Amino acid sequence: MRAALVVIVGTVVALSGCSSSATPQTPRADSTAPVIAPGRPGEEARTLAPGEAATAVPSPTANAADITYVQDMIVHHRQALDMALLAPNRAESAKLKSLADRIQAAQGPEIQFMTTWLREQGQQVPEHHAAHEGMPGMATPEQLEALKAATGKDFDRMFLELMINHHLGAIKMSEQVLMSGTHIRVEELANDVNVTQTAEIRRMQELQTEL
Repeated sequence: MRAALVVIVGTVVALSGCSSSATPQTPRADSTAPVIAPGRPGEEARTLAPGEAATAVPSPTANAADITYVQDMIVHHRQALDMALLAPNRAESAKLKSLADRIQAAQGPEIQFMTTWLREQGQQVPEHHAAHEGMPGMATPEQLEALKAATGKDFDRMFLELMINHHLGAIKMSEQVLMSGTHIRVEELANDVNVTQTAEIRRMQELQTEL
């Protein structure tokens, strides 16, 4: 999957003579116009061959990478919500409580979207406590129990540490599917996750300095 493609189109406008009755012809794109694909971070853009360009744009067809990403991200998001739901009664920082609310507001609807999308694809929706061994950023059962037992500043510090790591894991998963997935809706979701959670990481890092 790639980011938006920049198409350089050579347009030829055929004009007739100076006669007042002449009608300009409609401009058209040359079928041999090159397609420029932006490179990944640190890489230069490159020109795609016609056959390669035809498959460079994300399609509405899902592949295994898309399915796995969405199934795993549902499990990933659910744990984030579980942690965020602890904040109102355990956190001391009002800013942290507000951040936890925003996490719920963003990830709750994303879970609904991903659940619907999987069903439309005829794929299984993971159960709430599905296995997540090896999934980037996930807190361990022991870490979650410690978080549930903490209050005040201890909770705030632990929450921020776990949630920053959790967000970094989600970003890593999103970057992977952007490289190997094919479905345009999954690409849009992965990009949204990257943007939203990168901004939240910056906010959480700022909160860490205030504790």
